Amino acid sequence: MSLTPEEVERYARHIVLRDVGGPGQQKLKAARVLVVGAGGLGSPLILYLAAAGVGTIGVVDDDEVSLSNLQRQVLHATPDVGRPKTQSAAQAVERINPNVSVEAHPFRLDAENALELISSYDLVADGSDSFATRYLVADACALARRPLVTASLGTFDGAITTIRSHEAAPDGAPNPTWRCLFPEAPPPGTVPACAEAGVLGALAGLMGSMMAIEVIREIVGFGEGLVGRLLVVDALSMRFETLSYAWDPENPITGTAPTITDLSIHASRPGRSAAPREGAA
Repeated sequence: MSLTPEEVERYARHIVLRDVGGPGQQKLKAARVLVVGAGGLGSPLILYLAAAGVGTIGVVDDDEVSLSNLQRQVLHATPDVGRPKTQSAAQAVERINPNVSVEAHPFRLDAENALELISSYDLVADGSDSFATRYLVADACALARRPLVTASLGTFDGAITTIRSHEAAPDGAPNPTWRCLFPEAPPPGTVPACAEAGVLGALAGLMGSMMAIEVIREIVGFGEGLVGRLLVVDALSMRFETLSYAWDPENPITGTAPTITDLSIHASRPGRSAAPREGAA
């Protein structure tokens, strides 16, 4: 996919990078990335993917902008309060880079639509703040054979990793899945939501920007990615640590005896939802 003269000038600082160059920028232009959640993590992620020239950005979020979002969700502004986040996101991307196409999905991600939606993109970046959504997205990516960049936020901490569970490591061993790292979600109520515990706004910017770096690296193909590595950030001590994890043959989706072969395990139950909702993100 060729670049126009205007795009060559716009992305000049990428093009002169030895590890990106013209071919890498063309890969970015041709890429289709689905962002789950246009909140604290999704905001800087979407902004930097748009600035980087990712050709198509899908945004799935059924929420509206609220005043309490603005402390960290820099994709949105005060006049956007009350608007659908997907609508606000599309307008922000248009302002930054009109060469980028935004596909808005203003609905809940669930067991019925996740696999079809995810299959229509090259890569998924999950910035949701719901454990139900996180496991739904990870399982759907494994079944759809799509790479996943996923991050999370706490009050003063964050974590990020990349999942390519449909591929093998250089030594031939299967790559790990999300369930190899975290087999099950914590019981409901054990992890306080953002409204209860709070979150450092600038930390969302840091983690969302790191997601953008990882997505760009996955598309272009340079550097050492985070497959099999969980990068943990402690903003209180400003400490970064990397933890390694490996494929678990007993994991239920890509293990030796899989028990998850579709998304029926995520089917909604009364009073429960797999939608991205206001929380740490």
